[in-house]
Amino acid sequence: MTERIRAGKLFTDMCEGLPEKRLRGKTLMYEFNHSHPSEVEKRESLIKEMFATVGENAWVEPPVYFSYGSNIHIGRNFYANFNLTIVDDYTVTIGDNVLIAPNVTLSVTGHPVHHELRKNGEMYSFPITIGNNVWIGSHVVINPGVTIGDNSVIGAGSVVIKDIPPNVVAAGVPCRVIRE
Repeated sequence: MTERIRAGKLFTDMCEGLPEKRLRGKTLMYEFNHSHPSEVEKRESLIKEMFATVGENAWVEPPVYFSYGSNIHIGRNFYANFNLTIVDDYTVTIGDNVLIAPNVTLSVTGHPVHHELRKNGEMYSFPITIGNNVWIGSHVVINPGVTIGDNSVIGAGSVVIKDIPPNVVAAGVPCRVIRE
């Protein structure tokens, strides 16, 4: 299955082993999202357990939503505000010193244009990579296969459909470089 995903081929999320992985992630996500604000140590522990890798000083404000959690790699000094949604049917890599504002969606997965394939539950996934020292504004959507370069800023409300180079400010629908 992972070979199909890596190759960018169509797959369904009911393939062998995926429902069990998804249930594990959803259970941890539920625990995290329903923890009391005073349970800081519990939340820190769950952050490390929910995601594949987590660097030092990483914090996520609940609620957070993801498909598996086990395909998400988070660097050091990471902060995500509430309502972060990550569709992680494939790898999401987030660098060091990254800030994510409220209501951001990272989705590695899309569906075919052809209705017959969609009807069968077919989908495809391409990895998302966010470099170091990136700030993502509120209500941003990042689509499958996108890489955001180091030191860049993505303006609020943007829809990112193509790679963003390092050291720029980008914004809009679709997102484009507005300052170098």
